[in-house]
Amino acid sequence: MKPLFKKGERKCISNYRPISILTSFSKVFEKVMYNRLLEHLNSNNILVKEQFGFRKDLTTEKATYELTNDILSALNDRLIVGGIFCDLAKAFDCVNHDILLSKLNFYGITGKANEWIKSYLKNRYQRVEINNKNSSHNAFSNWGIIKHGVPQGSILGPLLFLLYINDLSKTINNKSKPILYADDTSIIFKNSKFENFKNDINIVFEALNRWFEANLLSLNFDKTHYISFTTKNNHQIDLDISYANKLICKVLDTKFLGIHVDSTLSWKIHIEQIIPKLNAACYAMRSIKPFMSQETLKMVYHAYFHSIMNYGLIFWGNSSHSVIIFKIQKNIIRIITGCRSRDSCRELFKKLKILPLQSQYILSLLLFVVYNKDKFKLNSDVYNMNTRQNYNFHLPSSTLSVYQKGVYFTGIKVFNNLPQSIKNLGNDTKKFKSELKNYLHAHSFYFLDEYFHVNRE
Repeated sequence: MKPLFKKGERKCISNYRPISILTSFSKVFEKVMYNRLLEHLNSNNILVKEQFGFRKDLTTEKATYELTNDILSALNDRLIVGGIFCDLAKAFDCVNHDILLSKLNFYGITGKANEWIKSYLKNRYQRVEINNKNSSHNAFSNWGIIKHGVPQGSILGPLLFLLYINDLSKTINNKSKPILYADDTSIIFKNSKFENFKNDINIVFEALNRWFEANLLSLNFDKTHYISFTTKNNHQIDLDISYANKLICKVLDTKFLGIHVDSTLSWKIHIEQIIPKLNAACYAMRSIKPFMSQETLKMVYHAYFHSIMNYGLIFWGNSSHSVIIFKIQKNIIRIITGCRSRDSCRELFKKLKILPLQSQYILSLLLFVVYNKDKFKLNSDVYNMNTRQNYNFHLPSSTLSVYQKGVYFTGIKVFNNLPQSIKNLGNDTKKFKSELKNYLHAHSFYFLDEYFHVNRE
């Protein structure tokens, strides 16, 4: 087992993730069992819909959409809304083997299959390997038996963990909306009355902790956060949430699947967090510019700049704070092309076949809409009249600015304003993506208003 550093103080053991180095022979068996196990789970619809982690086509983007859209819808309906963002202490390492095998048996994984997994988990030994900088040989600990946990870095481990926590949402989702991504557990609460809101949180939080105790997992109270979500004009709701005389932290922002979510969903903090990373990419680009061809520089751009800029863009791309990211993007485009700091970039974007920030936002947003059509209503689903707008998505009424900037509202508005020729390709996602990219490259939109203005003409 090799300890992989996560973050924080390097001398603190708890800041390392234990990655298991397994034999190839073991992995062959794991892959066979993984495929058979997954087929059983999918055919019998066993995994709960609230679980997004380690599942095909259920991405961090979809999990974040479920979270943010639920919050924005509640704010739009003028409800009180808050969220608990849980941090489990060493979740993968604390899985109890007997409890896991019992749950597997309950889900129909019995007989030889259950015995094989028992053999896989029981009587395993591990030792820790640490790189020794002062010697040509690495240091090893003594061998020790593994009494609990699933191997991190294994093929089967993540799926076994999903089954271990599969019944968690069923204990709490009658008064809340849980969103699970592996061991990341987030719960959204909403109510029109404060007393009911408070009672729901206390009931669910107690049930949550009892489930953790029964399954020999524990909540890290120092890293578990509560956020009260509000509009800019509303005040934060003062609420203490505790269990066994331990309070959880009340914060104005927290990190959810790599994105910083703040109490007003302004995305200001997330944007501030990625600015240094993008500036570092610009510095690196300037350093290698004299030695690389333009095509190589474009590859570096996509690997070190675009990958950071594009992550979660559909959520924060419509924020007023995103303009600073666009300025940094124009800076790196000028570095790639060797232009001066005041030169216009629009033609440079077209020449390089790189989309400006807002054009990339439009692309990412529309692909999300087309890939997730089941989340949107057509006008024909709402109105009985047969008009040419029937196959547009239905735009809900709202006067709340933060809701209008959300993925659901803006996604519908942007899709409905597409040229009809591209809109008609919505069922052929591959062709839709290709034609949409060509359209956005040709126009190189700097602002959303440009896009709407062009498509109104």
